[in-house]
Amino acid sequence: MSAFGSKLRKVEGGGLMFWCPGCDGGHMVMVGDGPGPRWGWNGSGDAPTFTPSIFVNAPGPYHTDHAHSCHSFVTDGRIQYLGDCTHALAGQTVELPDWEGF
Repeated sequence: MSAFGSKLRKVEGGGLMFWCPGCDGGHMVMVGDGPGPRWGWNGSGDAPTFTPSIFVNAPGPYHTDHAHSCHSFVTDGRIQYLGDCTHALAGQTVELPDWEGF
């Protein structure tokens, strides 16, 4: 994994990761050409925009017996959490944190 701007990390195969403060972990989207679902991306590592929305349904600290959900839009370096998130930032919009320190 290598740095791309202040907010993203590049992952082999066309993946980009950003730190999700709601989940306290990284979320990955695939961009560019390749197999599987791909997101649109504005090319910025400091104020990224991804389209369409990003939905993550994975085991996590918020539920011990089943998966938690994180559903968001990332636009111009801000993450807008939708109301169907199961973490404390549901319904809020926050700045994507810099990757440093994670």
